[in-house]
Amino acid sequence: MAGLNSASAISAVGLRKSYGEKLVLDGVDLEVVEGSVFALLGPNGAGKTTAVQILSTLIGADGGRVRVAGHDLAREPDAVRSVIGVTGQFSAVDGLLSGRENLRLMADLRHLGRAAGRARTAELLERFDLADAADVLVSTYSGGMRRRLDLAMTLVGDPRLIFLDEPTTGLDPRSRRTMWEIIRGLVADQGVTIFLTTQYLEEADQLADRIAVLDHGKLVAEGTAQELKRLVPGGHVQLRFADPAAFRAAVGALSHTLEDIPRDEDALTVQVPSDGRVRSLRALLDLLDAQSVEAEELSVHTPDLDDVFLALTGRPRTPANTDTDTATEKAVTR
Repeated sequence: MAGLNSASAISAVGLRKSYGEKLVLDGVDLEVVEGSVFALLGPNGAGKTTAVQILSTLIGADGGRVRVAGHDLAREPDAVRSVIGVTGQFSAVDGLLSGRENLRLMADLRHLGRAAGRARTAELLERFDLADAADVLVSTYSGGMRRRLDLAMTLVGDPRLIFLDEPTTGLDPRSRRTMWEIIRGLVADQGVTIFLTTQYLEEADQLADRIAVLDHGKLVAEGTAQELKRLVPGGHVQLRFADPAAFRAAVGALSHTLEDIPRDEDALTVQVPSDGRVRSLRALLDLLDAQSVEAEELSVHTPDLDDVFLALTGRPRTPANTDTDTATEKAVTR
C-alpha cells in the first residue's frame, strides 16, 4: 500500500465509506499538492460529497489513512478543522442578517476579538465586492452575491485549505466566472489549496491543476485536463492546403501510413488522427516536409472533458443542479 505524504495538503490511502450495504467509497487514494486546485469529478452517486465530508471532518471514514495539512485526520480532527474552510453545495448564510452581520458572526465564532473581527469583515466585504450591500439583508442578495458571501465567511478564519463542494451551482455564467477569478486569486496570491467538486466540466478545465474522476466509489482516472483528454480517442489534426495540387500531394503522402483519411476536396482539408502532442505534430509535419508539401493552416482538435466523462463513467454528465451522492447521505447529513 502506498504511504502517506505529510508534505501534501491532502494525502489519503485506501479511503472507504459505506452506508449500510451501500459502498460509497471503495479504497480511494488521493494526493493534493499544496497551493494547487484539485478537482474531483463524477456523476451523482459517485461519492464526491462523501469524500469532502470525510476530509473536512464532518463524518468519519470506515477505513483508510488520511493526512490533511500534515495532521492525522482520525487522531487530530481539531487540528485539521483549524486550518480548513468548507463551502458546501448550498449557501450557509443567514438571510435575516446583513452581509456584515453574517461575517461578524463568523468572526465571533472564530474568536477573533471585536477589533480584529471588524477589520476582517471590512476587508472581506471589499475583496468580494460586497461593501455597497454590506448592511442590506442577505435575503435580498442575488445568487452570485450569496455565494461570494458564503466563500467570504469561509475565509474569516484564514484557512490554508478550502473545500468547495459545487461552488457555482445555479449561478449565471457571469457570476460563475467571477467566482473563478476569486478562486484563482486565492491560489495565486495567498497560496491557498482548493479541493473542488463540480459537475461543470468547463469549471474543472478552467481551474484545476489536477483532476480525478470518481465513479461508483472508485477513482477511474487522474491527471491534468490535457492528460485526461488524451485517454479518449477522437483527437485529430486538421490540415488545410492552399491549392488542389498541395492537397493531392498531402493525401498521397499520408496514404502511405494511413489507410482511410477523412478529407474534404472542396475545402482542401485533411483530418489526421492525433493525440495532440508536440512529438506527434512534429512527426506529421516532418512527413509532409519530406514530400515538399506545406500546409496553409493547421488546427488541433482534442476531446473535451465531456467526452472524457462519458468514456470513463459510461454515462453523460448529469445537469448541474443539485449534487447528492446517495439518498442515504442526504438522510445522514440533514
